[in-house]
Amino acid sequence: MKKDDTILEIINLKKYYGKIRGVEDVSLKLHSGEVYGFIGPNGAGKSTTIRTLMNLINKTSGKIIINGKESNKNDLELKELIGYLPSEIYLYDDLTVKEMLDFHQSFYKRNLKNRRNELVKLLKLDESKKVEDLSLGNSKKLGIILALMHEPKILILDEPTSGLDPIMQNIFYNLLLEEKKKGTTIIYSTHILSEVSKICDRIGIIKDGKIIKEDTVENITKNSVTYLTIDSDEINKIKNEIDLKIIYEQNNIIKFMNNLSPNELMEKISKYKINKLLIEEVSIEDLFMEYYE
Repeated sequence: MKKDDTILEIINLKKYYGKIRGVEDVSLKLHSGEVYGFIGPNGAGKSTTIRTLMNLINKTSGKIIINGKESNKNDLELKELIGYLPSEIYLYDDLTVKEMLDFHQSFYKRNLKNRRNELVKLLKLDESKKVEDLSLGNSKKLGIILALMHEPKILILDEPTSGLDPIMQNIFYNLLLEEKKKGTTIIYSTHILSEVSKICDRIGIIKDGKIIKEDTVENITKNSVTYLTIDSDEINKIKNEIDLKIIYEQNNIIKFMNNLSPNELMEKISKYKINKLLIEEVSIEDLFMEYYE
């Protein structure tokens, strides 16, 4: 990527609630058209980072730079660049969906009608229903439309697929890929790790308020561990020889988490009689657990 296509930068962000840590020294840089997976379990600091980024809570220290300008909660031009989908959506219950969309649309000078209609049709949302009568899934659809209808340059999504059925999730993923093609930068915060490999270019793993690993999905998967399953009558000797983490064991079959290179592995086990040998890619869920142990 080019160095000059940075659209969002967070520098040494800290947020404390009194003495309680929210996030500690979070730094990241995002480029135009990039989908960044921000992953970690509940309580790791994902939502705190996002809420600070959105100026919903005040940071303790650090800088947030959007499109070359330092973020300021009173800067309306910067706000127009961002679309935000919170993990929990709270809207005006007494309005209909149409009235809610009309209200949101009124904040923008541009005509949002065409994009709004496209999204309503795509997500199959009934505009005549009252907000208070919407199911969790339909509330999430409304939140997606509100985040996207003004065609933001930066899209911030916090647990975006909760409540969506599998068919609607696929529609949503395709929608995000279209946004990416347009050059929209997306922060995709989730603890559902299977989503990350579908749409993200890079991921940042956050633990205890700090980003502990950041790389492309491809590199993290390629350069990490594999599953190794061995069937051998000499399995106890092999266990001692290679000294790897055991995932599963029954009789003469054992499954390891393997971080040895193919050459190292072959050198260690070549002296033993192997009945069967299987090497598999590790799921992103298991990779994640490696960082969290």
